[in-house]
Amino acid sequence: MDGLLPWFCLSVCLVQVVMRNMTRLCATKPILTVNGKFPGPTLYAREGDNVLVKVVNHVAHNVTIHWHGVRQIRTGWYDGPAYITQCPIQPGSSFLYNFTITGQRGTLLWHAHINWLRATIHGAIVILPKLGVPYPFPAPHKEAVIVLGEWWKEDTETVINQAMQLGVGPNISDSHIINGHPGPLSECASSQDGFKLNVENGKTYMLRIINAALNDDLFFKVAGHELIVVEVDAVYTKPFKTDTLLITPGQTTNVLLKANQSAGRYLLSVSPFMDAPVQVDNKTGTATLHYANTVSSAMASLTLIKPPPQNATPIVSKFAESLRSLNSKEYPAKVPQTIDHSLLLTIGVGVNPCPSCINKTRVVGTINNVTFIMPSTPILQAHYYNIPGVFTEDFPATPLHKFNYTGSGPKNLQTMNGTRVYRLPYNASVQVVLQDTGIISPESHPIHLHGFNFFVVGRGIGNYNRRTSPSTFNLIDPIERNTVGVPTGGWTAIRFRSDNPGVWFMHCHFEVHTSWGLKMAFVVDNGKRPSETLIPPPKDLPQC
Repeated sequence: MDGLLPWFCLSVCLVQVVMRNMTRLCATKPILTVNGKFPGPTLYAREGDNVLVKVVNHVAHNVTIHWHGVRQIRTGWYDGPAYITQCPIQPGSSFLYNFTITGQRGTLLWHAHINWLRATIHGAIVILPKLGVPYPFPAPHKEAVIVLGEWWKEDTETVINQAMQLGVGPNISDSHIINGHPGPLSECASSQDGFKLNVENGKTYMLRIINAALNDDLFFKVAGHELIVVEVDAVYTKPFKTDTLLITPGQTTNVLLKANQSAGRYLLSVSPFMDAPVQVDNKTGTATLHYANTVSSAMASLTLIKPPPQNATPIVSKFAESLRSLNSKEYPAKVPQTIDHSLLLTIGVGVNPCPSCINKTRVVGTINNVTFIMPSTPILQAHYYNIPGVFTEDFPATPLHKFNYTGSGPKNLQTMNGTRVYRLPYNASVQVVLQDTGIISPESHPIHLHGFNFFVVGRGIGNYNRRTSPSTFNLIDPIERNTVGVPTGGWTAIRFRSDNPGVWFMHCHFEVHTSWGLKMAFVVDNGKRPSETLIPPPKDLPQC
């Protein structure tokens, strides 16, 4: 697909943010793109590479680019979330992102990190192992990048702006897509439309699958074929077989597919997961796998597939519980065994007064009953230059008011507003328990932490119990990743080491919840050595 053409950079990769007309679902509309492609081009690098990407903004919107999952060790200025680490790149301006990929290899993604622009400004990051270092599994014959997402007939900025003005939930997307296309079974499509994965019988292929959707957890299946999971979020896993993947927004999954079926065409499907009474786009996106030597691709039989039920919680739980870090000599799982900072964070929604809204109230997102207010000066700059009045360091480590978290909630659903951060010393071991709440409705939440990988040491349904729940933790080979789905009406426990100085955003990767304020930030102090210290800001750092 055109949108998946890689960046080949002799010295600096050039990203030009431009408008392009795209036709999907019988209609044409202008969208924001990188280099005119949708999805954007794949960025290829190797572990240890220094990456330079110059972003030039040719559109009327402010823009930033986030390198989702890249650790950005000591280089937080280049992480990308607007007003957290940088001012946005204004129309007609540019910014050079400059970072080194340290200790990582696998599949990640890049995307815009301001408003809802990542709906179309996104693409893959493929980090190859160092030269001469093999995969810890049989090398595939070929590899393919598969970007899952949503297509919106409306302009997504209009969608969220109208919802915020009215104080209600936004409209949903119109279809799910695979590599930018709804597929051969969608409106106005022919049997030859959409992404095609060409394979040869007897060969093994690695699929690098990314969920770039704004608001939907997604199932992925391939008709007639098993998938062997070997990596998530650029971390090798113990291989396991499955016929269904669950990937939340911001997550990546690498699988091996053995082309062991008879000649013909086989459907790929992407469909939503939602096990709460929340409206989602129920349109299935499709693509096709084509075997070589099939007589005629147009006439070949198409093996169909039935997507999982939208509320297939058992499939999701089984998939999550099957994930284990490889934990080999070469790729150990360095799980913190003791804890310096322990946080219990309730995540969900609340209701605040809004005189101008349609119901005189506004639905808001909240962590520990704090709705995060975006500052006008980036927090990282305020931290580095000691600028007062931008943020406060009083983010609560535990809920200020205890209640039956997964029940109906307290009578007062109002939240506190603030730009509050939680401060961590350098190299502390941190445990965060993410607890869903039943206020209005329980719901799963894909939580992403910038600047770190973390170990998912435990998960459960109901309320976390600090006395009994830790006995269920896996501290040997838990999966390590950067984005985790917190189960509906349940909890997830993560651990990480604060070995990266700077300001690091943590938020729900459902964009609607981020817009509502379900977000916070950690400020991590410098260590004692120069190698443990945030670098100075670049001279071309955008100004607000």
